[in-house]
Amino acid sequence: MERALSLTACHCCLSRRQFLRGCAGCGAASLAAGLPATGWATEAVTASQPKVRVRLVFACWALVQDRPTWPHIGHDMRPEIERITNALRNGCPDVEFLPTVAHSPADAEKILAQHEADKIDGYLVYNMNNWIQVFHSIAASGHPMLLADYIYAGSGGFLVYGSQLRRKYKNFSLIGSSNTEDLIAAARCFSILKTQGVDAFVAACDRVRQERTPPPRLTKVAEDNLELASVGNCLESIKKAKIITVGGGSETLARSIGERLGIEVVQVTFEEMAEAADKVDRDAADATAARWKSEAQKVIIDNPDETLRLSAINYLAQKALLEKYQAEAITINCLGGFYSGKLKAYPCLGYVELLNSGMVGACEADLNSTVTMVVMNHLVRRPGYISDPVIDSSKRQIVYAHCVATTKPFGPQGPANPYEILTHSEDRRGASVRSFLPVGYMTSTLEIFADRKQILFHRAVAAENVVIDRACRTKLACEVPGDFEKLFLGWSGGWHRVTFYGDLAEPVRDLAQALGFELVEEA
Repeated sequence: MERALSLTACHCCLSRRQFLRGCAGCGAASLAAGLPATGWATEAVTASQPKVRVRLVFACWALVQDRPTWPHIGHDMRPEIERITNALRNGCPDVEFLPTVAHSPADAEKILAQHEADKIDGYLVYNMNNWIQVFHSIAASGHPMLLADYIYAGSGGFLVYGSQLRRKYKNFSLIGSSNTEDLIAAARCFSILKTQGVDAFVAACDRVRQERTPPPRLTKVAEDNLELASVGNCLESIKKAKIITVGGGSETLARSIGERLGIEVVQVTFEEMAEAADKVDRDAADATAARWKSEAQKVIIDNPDETLRLSAINYLAQKALLEKYQAEAITINCLGGFYSGKLKAYPCLGYVELLNSGMVGACEADLNSTVTMVVMNHLVRRPGYISDPVIDSSKRQIVYAHCVATTKPFGPQGPANPYEILTHSEDRRGASVRSFLPVGYMTSTLEIFADRKQILFHRAVAAENVVIDRACRTKLACEVPGDFEKLFLGWSGGWHRVTFYGDLAEPVRDLAQALGFELVEEA
């Protein structure tokens, strides 16, 4: 495993040569390739005007990503490290940045151990992978910190952990923006540390983030004629619903879902799904694969015919299980199953088929999201889009990202939108979907937690489909008309959310009241 850059060799700003030499022997020496010397020269600090010294920590699993997670396996972090270091040094002349890389919590502890010796005034942590947990101990140390997100790379950990820690520790601020100028503006606030202290620094960073977040711009939304069932009929009908979970799903949560919503959860093994796949009609699978290939705008996957055939077999096995158990929803531990070889294909394309037909296919054996999709399907007869959200303050957007999404967001009888078939982003294998969802419409995003009797809810206007080769394939960016800061800093309940087309504020309030669940309006 790669180690953090050596921190014991010098106690002053690292020159380019020192920065690279610190990587020697840890697999990071190749960072030297393509780095211009001008960006790494140490700037002199005069005695009359000492600069604030900031340890610039790039938190990533490896300089060239060695595992399937965001942004994706094989992603080279070094150009981004170079770009951000140069941008900060050029944009913050009153701050001396000392760059290093940390690959683990242990590396973070080593960095903190050098705090006094290196005469560090503060920390800027650039989070480049989701769950690396480098910034946790720095936040807990009490030292001033600015936590920044490498958008579509470290966004999950940044959002989930960052908001959790911010409620606990008051010594740091956060910036999640696709505009580097926002990061530079926040980083300039380090210059007040020596004279005004930590509280003033954090307040100044928060002000920068708030002032640079634009006001709502999408004041008009497209007309959308919703057809809603009554809440009473919805709650009565879901008592007949059944969910299959394959290879995962908490039994305790399943009991809560049954007791509080009346929805039965059936646990199924990977072996049973494999048996169903073995019985699939191969001609039917070939026909399904051919249809997908002809309908997609483009297909960019390895061995497309065989990969699509395996995906179609997986889909037909899902249908067989749904028929066997008389269920309307299926959720599969897709990552665990595929990585272990227990699934021969990702279920993404099958989920799209189910969602478009009025049934439910949900990722990652996530029962909370699956329940949300089932309940709302009975209420509004529209499919949900499960996602990993990303915050982009530069556009006042929350971006819903996943490698699968419906292509009929208005329901089975509604129009279909274009889509592409690409590899699953994180590991560059299999087949998944990039759906170009319609823009201009109000969307409602929620998560129902039966175990804690709670519903999380916010609204946003669909603004654009983001196409960038980091993170999951479908990325629906939506502008938040409500309290953006509340949504960002108050994030709770894990990462996943489920998005539906339509303004569902009132029916969701009625639903929460009828269930006796707490409604948390996130924005």
